Amino acid sequence: MARTRRLDPADPRHDRPLLDLLPGGESLSWVRAGEGLVGWGCAARLDTSGAGRFADADSWWRRLCGHIDVDDAVGLPGCGPVAFASLAFADVPGDSVLVLPEVIIGERDGVRWITTVGEPGAAEPTTGDPEPVHQPGTVSYSDGWLSATGYRQAVAEAVRRMRSSGDELRKIVLAHDLLANTSEPLDERFLLHNLAARYDTCWTFAVDGLVGATPELLLERRGYEVRSRVLAGTAWPHPGRTDDEIAAELLSSEKNRSEHSYAAESLAESLRPFCSELSVPSAPSVLRLRNVLHLATDVEGKLADTPTGSDPGRPNTDGAGLLTMIEAVHPTAAVGGTPTAAAVPVIAELEGMDRGRYAGPVGWIDGAGNGELGIALRCGQVERPGSGAESPAGAGSGGARGGRVRLFAGGGIVPDSDPDLEVAEAEAKLLPVREALEGVL
Repeated sequence: MARTRRLDPADPRHDRPLLDLLPGGESLSWVRAGEGLVGWGCAARLDTSGAGRFADADSWWRRLCGHIDVDDAVGLPGCGPVAFASLAFADVPGDSVLVLPEVIIGERDGVRWITTVGEPGAAEPTTGDPEPVHQPGTVSYSDGWLSATGYRQAVAEAVRRMRSSGDELRKIVLAHDLLANTSEPLDERFLLHNLAARYDTCWTFAVDGLVGATPELLLERRGYEVRSRVLAGTAWPHPGRTDDEIAAELLSSEKNRSEHSYAAESLAESLRPFCSELSVPSAPSVLRLRNVLHLATDVEGKLADTPTGSDPGRPNTDGAGLLTMIEAVHPTAAVGGTPTAAAVPVIAELEGMDRGRYAGPVGWIDGAGNGELGIALRCGQVERPGSGAESPAGAGSGGARGGRVRLFAGGGIVPDSDPDLEVAEAEAKLLPVREALEGVL
């Protein structure tokens, strides 16, 4: 049974920041500008992998929700049963996961609620005072599967191939990883708090040890309405240049505008078959973050199965589910390349590493068809002993008491990309998680 009720204003959990409510241990989060969802405990879990991961997840969630009695006194998106989801980037075998927590606390439009999941008549799972957040101690870094030098070589090879391929390959999105080793055990909440404080316009997420703050919304569904925020084309602060000057250069850059158009067009092309209406702005805007500036396009649509005269925001379990649409649009050119089918195999070849769930869909879905899934960027995978996610042999470690996080960053490579500038861009994109780990204000 899933029971949702409003939190009483007298309840001490009513006014505390959502992330402050996480009790410790494995955290679940999807929070932006103070609103969203946090959860803990595990009432049900699906682990899946490979090309069928989206269909497996959709089938499992529909079946599970069909067996859950719901008592929802609030009725907003994110109420009732909610699964936090994180799916692998590639079709090759890799971990993808959906988790239905025992406790979910959410906030939307000033309304805060709590959902508890368990057998009818069972005691409500505890939501007492959380443990204090623990600091990670000293942080040191070492090369991951693909070093910065190896990344530069991969970029140079991608540029060479695109220049010699004509129009067969127009964009390849590459990334590399970095290991962060901590002298003390890593508390995921330490990362979440620091990321949310620095990037409150991003979606701060945590699912099964993947922790980050993404600026890119792959797909949101609210009833019969869908929305996406596409990002591609990046610049970063330089001494002696104002943000306005950098933004103007970004908007006038033929390389970045071309890269962005690939991403927006690929998203719209994949989403259009599901929609009766789709709005795609003719020109991008600039999204300004602490560490970088991005070209951004917000795409909005109405699903084709919307009944005449219905409220577009009402719950919808008809037609294609959110995970089915996610499968159709992932990966966009923003994280895959153009043409995507040709670029994705080249990514695996040139990187020579398993991305895992980096650059894959991450977020939440509810039992009424609503949900938000972003792209897992600006993130790190917390490595747990015995998880199977250990880093290359010989890589540095945090010691007997310490922890380790595998950080990821990259960018879109086009035929006129400069490998040195691409390495610098990836370094700028690593800053959010590095600063969060180090507690930099």
